Amino acid sequence: MTDIIQEIYGTIKRNKLRTALTGFAVAWGIFMLIVLLGAGNGLLNAFEQQSGNMAMNSFQIWPGKTSIPYQGLKEGRHIKLTEKELELTRQITEHVTHANAIIEQGGVTLSYGQDHLSTQLTGVMPNYPETNGLHLKEGRFINQLDMKERRKVIVLHERTIEMLLGDNKQQAIGKYVNISGIIYQIIGIYTTSIEEFSPTVFLPYSTLQLIYNKGDGIGSLVFLTKDIINLPSSENFENEYRKAISKVKQFNPKDQSAIWVWNRFSQYLQQQTASTLLRTAIWIIGIFTLLSGIVGVSNIMLITVKERTHEFGIRKALGAKPLAILLLIIAESITITTFFGYIGMIAGIAATEYMNVIAGEQVMDIGVVSATVFVNPTVDLRIAIQATFTLIVAGTLAGFFPARKAVMIRPIEALKG
Repeated sequence: MTDIIQEIYGTIKRNKLRTALTGFAVAWGIFMLIVLLGAGNGLLNAFEQQSGNMAMNSFQIWPGKTSIPYQGLKEGRHIKLTEKELELTRQITEHVTHANAIIEQGGVTLSYGQDHLSTQLTGVMPNYPETNGLHLKEGRFINQLDMKERRKVIVLHERTIEMLLGDNKQQAIGKYVNISGIIYQIIGIYTTSIEEFSPTVFLPYSTLQLIYNKGDGIGSLVFLTKDIINLPSSENFENEYRKAISKVKQFNPKDQSAIWVWNRFSQYLQQQTASTLLRTAIWIIGIFTLLSGIVGVSNIMLITVKERTHEFGIRKALGAKPLAILLLIIAESITITTFFGYIGMIAGIAATEYMNVIAGEQVMDIGVVSATVFVNPTVDLRIAIQATFTLIVAGTLAGFFPARKAVMIRPIEALKG
C-alpha cells in the first residue's frame, strides 16, 4: 500500500501542471453543481413560501368593464358585483366552498394618541384567512358574532401596530384606535409573507357596509373550490363560472374584461411546471459541468497510460501481475477525483452558505408591496455528498478503461513502444 501511495505521489509530482488543471476541472464541476442547485433552491423555496401562504384552490373575482357588445348592449358598460352574485356562487355546491365577499374603503386615517397614518379599510367575512394567506399572530380574527352585531372591531398588521403604538405594541390587543372619527377596538394582529407598503385594516364586512353605506355592492368575491384536480378541469370550471355570471349580468361569456378572474390553481400549476423546468435545467447544466471534470480525468489517465506503456511492459516482463498495474492506475484516478472533488464540495457548500447569509431572505419591491424572492439558497448535505461520490465513481471508471487497455498489452509490444 505504501508503495502505491509513493508511486502515485511521484507521478503527480512529475506532472504538477497537468494534475492541477485536471483537478481544477473536477473541483469546478462539483462547485458549480452545488452553487447552481443552491441558487435554484433559493428561488424555488421563495415560490413555495409564497404559495404556502395562500389556498391554491381558490378563485378571486373582480368587476370589470365590457369590451364586446352583447344583445343590443354596447361595450364599455361597468359590471357591478352584488351580494346576488355571492349567493349565486354559493349555490354552485358541486365545486364551490367558503364563498365570501370583500368590500373596501380607502382614504381613511388611523390614529392613536398623537400618531396617525393613512390606510385602507377592508371589510371581510370570518373565513377570509383561509382563502387569502393571512396568518394571525396574536388575538383573534373576525367572527360571526362580530358580523351579526356589526361590531367596531379591527385586525391590524404587525407593522401597523409597531408604527402606531410604538412602545405599547406588546399590549395592543384590546386597545382602542380612531379611524376617521370612529372608535374601533383592536382584536387581532396579523402577518403576511408579502409586505405591503400600507397594510390594510380588516373589520367585519357588515360593519364597513353599514358605516360607509356600501349597499349590496361588493368589491370582489373569493371562494375555495373542491374536486378540481388538474389544469383542464380548472380552466373548464372558470369558463362555466363566467357563463353563469354572464347570464345574470348580461355580458358575453367570452368577454375576459367584463369580470377579472384570478384562478390561483391554474397559476399554481403553471408555476409548478416552471419550477420543474428550472430544476431540470439546473441539473442538466450541473451534470454537463461535472462531465467536463470527468473528461479531464479520463484524458489525463489516457496520457498517463500512453507515457507509461514502456514502464508497464517492463513491470509485466519482471513478473508484475496485471491486477497490480490496474489498481495502480485506478488508484491514481480515484486520488485525483476524491481530493479535488472534496475541495469543490467544501467550496460549493461555503458559497451557498455565504449566499444564505447575504441574500437568504432577499426581498424585492413590486409596486406597493414587497415579496420575498430568495429563501435559504442552500443544498442538502446528502445531495452534495452524493454528487461528489458520483464524480468519484465516474472518475474511477474514467481511469479503469485506460488501465484495462494497458494491462492487456503484451510485454513484448510494450517494450517495442
